[in-house]
Amino acid sequence: MTEPRSTAEAASPTGERLSAISEAVQHDAPRVVLGVGGGIAAYKSCELLRRFTESGHDVTVVPTSSALQFVGAATWSALSGKPVSDQVWDRVHEVPHVRIGQQADLVVVAPTTADLLAKAAHGLADDLLTNTLLTARCPVVLVPAMHTEMWEHPATRANVATLRERGVLVLEPAEGRLTGADTGKGRLPEPAEVFAFCREVLERDGETAQDLEGRHVVVSAGGTREYLDPVRFLGNRSSGLQGYALARAAASRGAKVTLVAANTALADPAGVDVVRVETTAELREAVLGAAAGADAVVMAAAPADFRPLNRSDAKIKKAEDGSAPAIELEQNPDILRELAAERPAGGQVVVGFAAETGDATGSVLDLARAKLARKGCDLLVVNDVSGGAVFGSPDNEAVILESDGSYVEVPHGSKGALAHAIWDRVAACWRAV
Repeated sequence: MTEPRSTAEAASPTGERLSAISEAVQHDAPRVVLGVGGGIAAYKSCELLRRFTESGHDVTVVPTSSALQFVGAATWSALSGKPVSDQVWDRVHEVPHVRIGQQADLVVVAPTTADLLAKAAHGLADDLLTNTLLTARCPVVLVPAMHTEMWEHPATRANVATLRERGVLVLEPAEGRLTGADTGKGRLPEPAEVFAFCREVLERDGETAQDLEGRHVVVSAGGTREYLDPVRFLGNRSSGLQGYALARAAASRGAKVTLVAANTALADPAGVDVVRVETTAELREAVLGAAAGADAVVMAAAPADFRPLNRSDAKIKKAEDGSAPAIELEQNPDILRELAAERPAGGQVVVGFAAETGDATGSVLDLARAKLARKGCDLLVVNDVSGGAVFGSPDNEAVILESDGSYVEVPHGSKGALAHAIWDRVAACWRAV
């Protein structure tokens, strides 16, 4: 460290900036430290800060000196309502380099540069942010953003592995446009998705915060399309919201997540590898491929049951006499049943979804029990979709059936809450093996 400033300097307006930081813990709002690394993506963290403050979180911004070259302290102060400093010597008698981390409920660093990853992995503490990381005893989320070559460098990968082994949540960067004309993996995930991820982490506390650490899970989401011709298809109303909630919840609990997304319009969840597909055949190939090394597979997608036997290469025209073309259908493969039958040895848990309405042959629960036995999966999440319920809604309610005949009722609530209830049952299946 450098030599401390004089008493006059410590009493200056700059020195006073940290007094409010230590006072930030005087009320019950969740206390979040937003660290900002020195990368071009620092400007995106302004939106992340806004989302935290507008949802009632108490946010202390701790930038690096390099970050202040991209976004000035005045901007962070205006958005957070607090003074901002990167110095450990401001208000030194209040010991800010210790207190900020100790009093936080969550520390999130976005963007996290390669330099910050290295310092965090090796326990270096040469500024206020790295000191905060060392003293934090709350969940820590690091959101890397850098060029692809830097992210893929063996030193960076080793640092990430070390941090994850210690329980730090290091998100996977997104793929897309980087600085200049470069494109690749290393882009900061969308601030809305980083915020959603952090809220998931804050809602989990204690021992359950990292209970999926070291697990690889596969989640499918959305609805497949089966094309009649180049412009028309058979499909369904699945929005993908529940599958995305499952992926986000698993990532927030420490899992490595592969999300196979069929025809959704949703932003990629932060920290999740996304594979995009259209048809049931593509969904099957992607899910079976990812499932080979997975600890759990959750089939939340809605594959089309049928597909046209013959697809027209040209748009089907209207007939002059008003007649409609005859379309012959064939069944699609049963992906869930195939997953359950061909799962690798070692306790892989397979979860299916059943959207039922009930009919003359039985109630929703009766039909679901029969489906669970027929598919051979471990858990079946049953939705009553009478009247179009569930589709496109942010809320859900369900019954989670287990292969031994027991079940758990999940009351009406957010799809995120249902997602966590499902992962709780999956974790219980692992413990029972």
